[in-house]
Amino acid sequence: MTSPVNGTYLKLTTYFGERQRAGSRFLAEAVLDLYTEREVASSIMLRGIASFGPRHVIRSDESLTLSEDPPVAVTAVDTESTITALLDDVIGLTRRGLITVERARLLDGGLSGASLPTDGDAIKLTISIGRRRRVGGAAAYYAVCDLLHRHHFAGATVFLGVDGTAHGRRRRARFFSANTDVPIMIVAVGSAAQARAVLPELESLLYEPLVTVERVQVCKRDGRLLARPPVLPAADAAGRELRQKLTIHTSESTHHDGVPIHRALIRRLWESETASGATVLRGIWGFYGDHKPHGDKLIQYGRQVPVTTIVVDTPDVIARSFDIVDEVTGSHGLVTCEMVPALLMLDGDVRRGATDLADYRY
Repeated sequence: MTSPVNGTYLKLTTYFGERQRAGSRFLAEAVLDLYTEREVASSIMLRGIASFGPRHVIRSDESLTLSEDPPVAVTAVDTESTITALLDDVIGLTRRGLITVERARLLDGGLSGASLPTDGDAIKLTISIGRRRRVGGAAAYYAVCDLLHRHHFAGATVFLGVDGTAHGRRRRARFFSANTDVPIMIVAVGSAAQARAVLPELESLLYEPLVTVERVQVCKRDGRLLARPPVLPAADAAGRELRQKLTIHTSESTHHDGVPIHRALIRRLWESETASGATVLRGIWGFYGDHKPHGDKLIQYGRQVPVTTIVVDTPDVIARSFDIVDEVTGSHGLVTCEMVPALLMLDGDVRRGATDLADYRY
């Protein structure tokens, strides 16, 4: 499948428990089968390490509840027509979970000529490559993170996918397989100027990369407050509800009150009953701020991997949640905020939100 360069695309993300079923299959399998059938340009399934949702049940990497039903996030990016056509089917499969739809641009080849926003906001690059792809004899994601760090990006995190599609073809991890093209997702935050400088080098460095471009705001960097999340109305002029997303990038080796920051953060958000949910994903490599790229090593004391905490809710809830995030990330971490134009929460017969895209400029 060949995708147009610099097209306007949508990103569809579904959050749910890994053991949730859709008929006789696990929901994750059913969703990825659907994406394979529709030849979705790019998709990836990530396993989480902590979460809570509207039912207020907390699952953490410090408890046995995680092994029983860990959270997963499945993200798909394709044209607006493709994603819109998928929505009813994904909703029909998902009995309980959170579905978000966001605007994005997918760059599939021709990265050097990519058109990027010219305003002052930061850019989020999501780079999808094969798990076993190599550059200079080492894993390609090492080279990508080194490149981003040299260009002074605010941060980057590498996530290991277990299933997905690339260029419309299924790529899933299997035993007794090289798993060369199983997707790895690298999420990087930098300025538009930094993104323009790095895209041509990515094009020459990588084999068939898929790169998604989105607009974000950097709220905190290395514990320093740069800006609070933008104050948005509850709905756009047509009455469609607006949502916002906080993304908190930290390291498992950095602590708050004696525990890793992500554990302190998920616990504080859960205890406050402010946010309706949050999900934590563990990376395998990355950096934020001026810290050098790092991850797990064979011999070390404690884990050094990056972790990412995601909170999606109404603007009012995000404003109150940010107060907790600001306190917990007083000395460490990269915090960004994005507008989410559509969100649907499903819990059996209960539905909150909608998938109609809100339109609001700020």
